Amino acid sequence: MVLDIPPPKALRLKGLLLSPKGLLVITFTWMRRLAWLLVACVAGCATYHDELTRGESAYEKNDHERALAIFRALEPDQSHFDVTEEARYAYLRGMTDYRIGYRADARHWLAVAKAIEEKNPEALPTDWKTRLGTTLAELNDDVFGGGMAALAEAKKAKKDETVKPVEKP
Repeated sequence: MVLDIPPPKALRLKGLLLSPKGLLVITFTWMRRLAWLLVACVAGCATYHDELTRGESAYEKNDHERALAIFRALEPDQSHFDVTEEARYAYLRGMTDYRIGYRADARHWLAVAKAIEEKNPEALPTDWKTRLGTTLAELNDDVFGGGMAALAEAKKAKKDETVKPVEKP
Protein backbone atom coordinates (compact mmCIF):
# COMPACT_ATOMS: atom_id res chain seq x y z
CA MET A 1 0.00 0.00 0.00
CA VAL A 2 1.32 3.44 -0.93
CA LEU A 3 0.06 6.68 0.63
CA ASP A 4 -0.36 8.99 -2.38
CA ILE A 5 3.43 9.30 -2.81
CA PRO A 6 4.51 7.19 -5.75
CA PRO A 7 7.93 5.57 -5.66
CA PRO A 8 10.53 6.94 -8.02
CA LYS A 9 10.24 5.87 -11.63
CA ALA A 10 6.65 4.65 -11.12
CA LEU A 11 3.89 5.19 -13.63
CA ARG A 12 0.77 6.67 -12.02
CA LEU A 13 -2.63 5.98 -13.62
CA LYS A 14 -5.58 7.55 -11.74
CA GLY A 15 -4.85 6.11 -8.31
CA LEU A 16 -3.11 2.97 -9.53
CA LEU A 17 0.64 2.70 -9.51
CA LEU A 18 2.86 0.42 -11.52
CA SER A 19 6.12 -0.06 -9.64
CA PRO A 20 9.46 -0.46 -11.44
CA LYS A 21 9.26 -4.23 -10.84
CA GLY A 22 5.90 -4.40 -12.65
CA LEU A 23 3.73 -4.85 -9.53
CA LEU A 24 0.39 -3.11 -9.36
CA VAL A 25 0.08 -0.97 -6.24
CA ILE A 26 -3.19 0.61 -5.11
CA THR A 27 -3.05 4.00 -3.40
CA PHE A 28 -4.88 4.82 -0.18
CA THR A 29 -7.32 7.10 -2.04
CA TRP A 30 -8.20 4.36 -4.47
CA MET A 31 -8.74 1.86 -1.63
CA ARG A 32 -11.05 4.33 0.10
CA ARG A 33 -13.11 4.66 -3.09
CA LEU A 34 -13.41 0.88 -3.37
CA ALA A 35 -14.50 0.65 0.26
CA TRP A 36 -17.27 3.23 -0.29
CA LEU A 37 -18.41 1.37 -3.38
CA LEU A 38 -18.62 -1.86 -1.39
CA VAL A 39 -20.61 -0.16 1.38
CA ALA A 40 -23.01 1.32 -1.17
CA CYS A 41 -23.57 -2.09 -2.78
CA VAL A 42 -24.26 -3.79 0.54
CA ALA A 43 -26.62 -1.01 1.64
CA GLY A 44 -28.43 -1.16 -1.72
CA CYS A 45 -29.10 -4.88 -1.40
CA ALA A 46 -30.64 -4.44 2.03
CA THR A 47 -33.00 -1.74 0.79
CA TYR A 48 -35.54 -4.06 -0.86
CA HIS A 49 -35.74 -6.26 2.23
CA ASP A 50 -36.09 -3.18 4.46
CA GLU A 51 -38.86 -1.75 2.28
CA LEU A 52 -40.75 -5.04 2.42
CA THR A 53 -40.42 -4.99 6.21
CA ARG A 54 -41.67 -1.37 6.29
CA GLY A 55 -44.69 -2.34 4.20
CA GLU A 56 -45.42 -5.30 6.47
CA SER A 57 -45.18 -3.04 9.51
CA ALA A 58 -47.64 -0.56 7.97
CA TYR A 59 -50.01 -3.45 7.12
CA GLU A 60 -49.87 -4.75 10.70
CA LYS A 61 -50.63 -1.25 12.02
CA ASN A 62 -53.73 -1.12 9.74
CA ASP A 63 -52.18 1.75 7.76
CA HIS A 64 -53.25 0.12 4.52
CA GLU A 65 -52.90 3.14 2.23
CA ARG A 66 -49.27 3.58 3.28
CA ALA A 67 -48.61 -0.15 3.00
CA LEU A 68 -50.09 -0.23 -0.51
CA ALA A 69 -47.93 2.72 -1.57
CA ILE A 70 -44.82 0.91 -0.31
CA PHE A 71 -45.80 -2.34 -2.02
CA ARG A 72 -46.57 -0.61 -5.32
CA ALA A 73 -43.18 1.10 -5.22
CA LEU A 74 -41.54 -2.29 -4.62
CA GLU A 75 -43.37 -4.05 -7.46
CA PRO A 76 -40.72 -3.39 -10.16
CA ASP A 77 -37.99 -4.71 -7.82
CA GLN A 78 -39.50 -8.13 -7.14
CA SER A 79 -36.68 -9.81 -9.03
CA HIS A 80 -34.39 -8.99 -6.08
CA PHE A 81 -36.47 -11.06 -3.64
CA ASP A 82 -35.79 -14.64 -2.67
CA VAL A 83 -38.69 -17.13 -2.69
CA THR A 84 -39.80 -16.39 0.87
CA GLU A 85 -39.77 -12.64 0.25
CA GLU A 86 -41.73 -13.12 -2.99
CA ALA A 87 -44.40 -15.05 -1.12
CA ARG A 88 -44.51 -12.45 1.68
CA TYR A 89 -44.78 -9.64 -0.86
CA ALA A 90 -47.60 -11.32 -2.79
CA TYR A 91 -49.53 -12.20 0.38
CA LEU A 92 -49.16 -8.76 1.96
CA ARG A 93 -49.97 -6.98 -1.30
CA GLY A 94 -53.05 -9.14 -1.81
CA MET A 95 -54.34 -8.72 1.74
CA THR A 96 -53.72 -4.97 1.60
CA ASP A 97 -55.66 -4.71 -1.67
CA TYR A 98 -58.43 -6.83 -0.12
CA ARG A 99 -58.73 -4.63 2.96
CA ILE A 100 -58.80 -1.44 0.91
CA GLY A 101 -61.42 -2.95 -1.40
CA TYR A 102 -59.44 -3.66 -4.59
CA ARG A 103 -60.83 -7.17 -4.81
CA ALA A 104 -59.67 -8.03 -8.35
CA ASP A 105 -56.09 -7.02 -7.51
CA ALA A 106 -56.35 -8.85 -4.20
CA ARG A 107 -57.41 -12.04 -5.97
CA HIS A 108 -54.46 -11.78 -8.37
CA TRP A 109 -51.83 -11.27 -5.65
CA LEU A 110 -53.30 -13.89 -3.32
CA ALA A 111 -53.31 -16.40 -6.19
CA VAL A 112 -49.64 -15.59 -6.80
CA ALA A 113 -48.89 -16.10 -3.10
CA LYS A 114 -50.74 -19.42 -3.13
CA ALA A 115 -48.83 -20.62 -6.20
CA ILE A 116 -45.49 -19.74 -4.58
CA GLU A 117 -46.57 -21.39 -1.33
CA GLU A 118 -47.58 -24.60 -3.12
CA LYS A 119 -44.11 -24.87 -4.67
CA ASN A 120 -42.36 -23.89 -1.40
CA PRO A 121 -44.50 -25.02 1.56
CA GLU A 122 -42.38 -23.17 4.13
CA ALA A 123 -42.60 -19.80 2.38
CA LEU A 124 -45.47 -18.44 4.51
CA PRO A 125 -46.33 -18.79 8.21
CA THR A 126 -49.17 -21.16 9.08
CA ASP A 127 -51.65 -18.48 10.15
CA TRP A 128 -51.02 -16.59 6.88
CA LYS A 129 -51.70 -19.79 4.91
CA THR A 130 -55.05 -20.21 6.66
CA ARG A 131 -56.06 -16.59 6.05
CA LEU A 132 -54.82 -16.85 2.45
CA GLY A 133 -57.00 -19.90 1.78
CA THR A 134 -60.10 -18.35 3.35
CA THR A 135 -59.78 -15.00 1.61
CA LEU A 136 -58.90 -16.46 -1.78
CA ALA A 137 -61.85 -18.90 -1.53
CA GLU A 138 -64.18 -15.97 -0.82
CA LEU A 139 -62.85 -14.01 -3.80
CA ASN A 140 -63.04 -17.07 -6.06
CA ASP A 141 -66.64 -17.72 -4.98
CA ASP A 142 -67.50 -14.15 -5.98
CA VAL A 143 -65.91 -14.62 -9.40
CA PHE A 144 -67.31 -18.08 -10.09
CA GLY A 145 -70.76 -16.98 -8.91
CA GLY A 146 -70.99 -13.67 -10.74
CA GLY A 147 -67.92 -13.27 -12.92
CA MET A 148 -65.21 -10.64 -12.64
CA ALA A 149 -67.88 -7.92 -12.50
CA ALA A 150 -68.94 -9.37 -9.13
CA LEU A 151 -65.66 -8.20 -7.60
CA ALA A 152 -66.40 -4.62 -8.60
CA GLU A 153 -70.05 -4.90 -7.51
CA ALA A 154 -69.01 -6.29 -4.14
CA LYS A 155 -66.79 -3.25 -3.67
CA LYS A 156 -69.71 -0.90 -4.52
CA ALA A 157 -72.05 -2.77 -2.17
CA LYS A 158 -69.51 -2.57 0.65
CA LYS A 159 -69.08 1.16 0.01
CA ASP A 160 -72.86 1.70 0.05
CA GLU A 161 -73.12 -0.10 3.41
CA THR A 162 -70.51 2.12 5.02
CA VAL A 163 -71.96 5.42 3.75
CA LYS A 164 -75.36 5.99 5.30
CA PRO A 165 -77.15 9.33 5.04
CA VAL A 166 -77.62 11.22 8.27
CA GLU A 167 -81.27 11.88 9.06
CA LYS A 168 -82.16 15.48 9.82
CA PRO A 169 -84.36 16.04 12.88
